[in-house]
Amino acid sequence: MPQPSEKREQAPALQEKPTAPQPDREPRPSAAIGLRNWPHSPAHHLRDAGTYIITAGTYKKVAVFKGASRLTVLTNYILELADRYNWSLQAWAVFPNHYHVVGSSQVPESMRSFLRHLHSVTAIEANKSDHAPGRRVWFEFWETRISFPRSYFARLNYVHQNAVRHGLVRVPSQYPWCSAGWFESKAERSFFQTVSGFRTDKITVPDDFEVPSME
Repeated sequence: MPQPSEKREQAPALQEKPTAPQPDREPRPSAAIGLRNWPHSPAHHLRDAGTYIITAGTYKKVAVFKGASRLTVLTNYILELADRYNWSLQAWAVFPNHYHVVGSSQVPESMRSFLRHLHSVTAIEANKSDHAPGRRVWFEFWETRISFPRSYFARLNYVHQNAVRHGLVRVPSQYPWCSAGWFESKAERSFFQTVSGFRTDKITVPDDFEVPSME
């Protein structure tokens, strides 16, 4: 039986050019910090064309996007550009020095254009804010194609639970820059419970990042 393929790729050089909690079903507080709404519904099944888990990290794992305002900017760009490049995101978790997303596309070859655009525009904004023109912001990204439903559910749960794994919150939906709250609100109860019940301790995902606290 074929195994999910995995590729490790260095991001192109940047240029300065353009046991799970029960869902409460209440509106999330994320709008208060200006997060973009993701109006789509969770997908119960893998897409034939390609579903991937993607991780990207900053250069030398520096916390370039530390702070609520920068995390919001980065998260909003991920959601906006995913829509623009026709990527259907099913999970995301965004931190000061890395992010994870699970998404699918009918044209998976567009992934590199999507990520190149995302990394370029967010690097430009961060460097302007820090008065650091030309600084390298992003380092590498890793992609793994998800081939089996159980792998899909486990990776969805891994990303939803990632802020808990990094010790930032006790309940996934308490972390605004993550899809956990969206998933609780939008997913059918049975699907939420199914995904939340999958173990994540055996999953191999590049995640050796020290994430600073939000205090």
